[in-house]
Amino acid sequence: MKTYIVVFFGFTMFAITGCKKNGISFVLSNQTNFRVESTSPVSLPFEIATPDVTTNSSQEFQNNHTANNLIREVTLQTLNLTITSPSTKTFSFLKSIHIYISTDGSDETELAALENISSASQTITLNPAQTNLLQYVKSDHYKLRTQVVTKETLTQSVDIKADIKFKIKASLL
Repeated sequence: MKTYIVVFFGFTMFAITGCKKNGISFVLSNQTNFRVESTSPVSLPFEIATPDVTTNSSQEFQNNHTANNLIREVTLQTLNLTITSPSTKTFSFLKSIHIYISTDGSDETELAALENISSASQTITLNPAQTNLLQYVKSDHYKLRTQVVTKETLTQSVDIKADIKFKIKASLL
């Protein structure tokens, strides 16, 4: 009798856990570049032109056995900025940075920010906003608007690469 109970219990647990629709989590990465011009004002907020970011989200969804309509949640995992030129420049010139995301069919929302920057490094990590970014990442492209405040006069322009990683939670096909 104990054997039947153990087998029944085991079968029941298999049925409960095995029949659940499994979810998946994966990371979607994008990159873009922008420039802080040497003519930028000091201690005043100003915007930097950032090119549209083309996503390869549909292909990434397919590679991870899911689809656009099965995506449940998208959050910013990391947004790292790296100075690519000049090679000796650090982020010590920057007081604060805010990056906003939008698409043609959606309102703008803050993606990430960093205040009171005191880094003497060529790479900084911004603090992600706690927002579901589903509508932005499902799109074929999105726009970024970057607002910065510098704390020193730049003698030459600074080129920056943004590495953006989104955490995707979805149902499997």
